[in-house]
Amino acid sequence: MPRIAVSGHRGMPPETDRLIDQAIRKLLATMASDITGLSCLADGADQIFARAIVEHGGFIEAIVPAQRYRDGLPDEAQPEYDRLLSAARSIHRLEFVDSDAEAHMTASAYMTDHADELWAVWDGQPARGYGGTADVVAYAREHRVPVRVIWPEGAQRD
Repeated sequence: MPRIAVSGHRGMPPETDRLIDQAIRKLLATMASDITGLSCLADGADQIFARAIVEHGGFIEAIVPAQRYRDGLPDEAQPEYDRLLSAARSIHRLEFVDSDAEAHMTASAYMTDHADELWAVWDGQPARGYGGTADVVAYAREHRVPVRVIWPEGAQRD
């Protein structure tokens, strides 16, 4: 059963969210349904990926970076976070209290270390802060985890 971790941008325009969703579903359509997706279930790429995995018939393993992680998500993303978390086959909770860059990068490293591949919803630009997608991609490459970059034509970041 393939294990795929995700890292990707948050706060993308709705049209970009739609393009990302289509690209992920197109990739999943070429795969059997017995996939496990590892995700922190943040707004943006994480939730798009997790939703597509579940609808494809796969399983989610949620990684919760910190006790206060949910509180740091935008209010509008919290219901979907709750729904996807409740659908997870397993939940890995890290020991951090505050949802900060260190917790997020540690969670990303955990996911990458337990995956066969990283799907990076990434525009190819440097991270805007420690633990951003560029840092996760660099970590995966350093640890020889294959990286599949997903950034369809027309996708934009705010």
